Amino acid sequence: MNRHDFRFFHRLRVRWAEVDMQKIVFNSHYLMYFDTAVGDYWRALALPYESTMRQLGGDLYVKKAGLEYHASARYDDQLDIGMRCARIGSSSLTFQGAIFRGETLLVTGELVYVYANPATQTSQPVPDVLRQTMLGFERGEPVTTLTLGPWTDLQALAAPLRVAVFVQEQGVPEDLEWDEHDATALHLVCCNRLGVPIATGRLLASSGGVSKVGRMAVNRMLRGGGFGHQVLQALVTEAKSRGDHTLQLHAQCSAETFYRRQGFVAEGATFDEAGIPHVAMALALSR
Repeated sequence: MNRHDFRFFHRLRVRWAEVDMQKIVFNSHYLMYFDTAVGDYWRALALPYESTMRQLGGDLYVKKAGLEYHASARYDDQLDIGMRCARIGSSSLTFQGAIFRGETLLVTGELVYVYANPATQTSQPVPDVLRQTMLGFERGEPVTTLTLGPWTDLQALAAPLRVAVFVQEQGVPEDLEWDEHDATALHLVCCNRLGVPIATGRLLASSGGVSKVGRMAVNRMLRGGGFGHQVLQALVTEAKSRGDHTLQLHAQCSAETFYRRQGFVAEGATFDEAGIPHVAMALALSR
């Protein structure tokens, strides 16, 4: 087994608490590494685990776990954990994993889960939508769809996500969340393969070649999975296509680094907006 056998990797660094006196990782920690990687695998599928299982009416329970050791990881090693769904049975999922230090294979593992009724813990068939999502991901297919449109078309998808992120999570008063720009802006919603909205944003009408991105929101459980990047890049592309030369936004200070990575530059001092520190940022759009 080598790195090319996997299209999904989780990265971590070995810490002191995970090693013995010889600075070698305790054997039992490798199961924790694989378990953590499986959690991130669900994020890569754009499936927030708890709400997805609730929507599907089931849950996953570990039936069997096995490890094979090839070499030892040591303190401060940076490890890459490859994870793939190797088989989907009628009511079971088999994950195969491998832990690498660079190109060196350290540990291989197999985790078998049973899909079951959470009330009775009796097995039940894996839902076809979950089966197809996982098989598609392993084939390299997209796990999300992006939809652009007016507020009249996308409000039912975008509004609940904005309420969850801005109102419920961040404490923004709901009467400040909605404004007159929603009616004239171009909205974008990113949905997973279950049709659940996981990220959204809007692009305001252009004024003299300058437009503004706003209301960027990503499901809390899926942040860091690249879905905010998908939304932002789609809005940037749309602004370019209509001839805008500058794209502006008000970034929450906690998200400033994210926007800097997308090429935005901060302008001026921080300011308060809806009780949250913000900074104005801009991106020059190439023609």
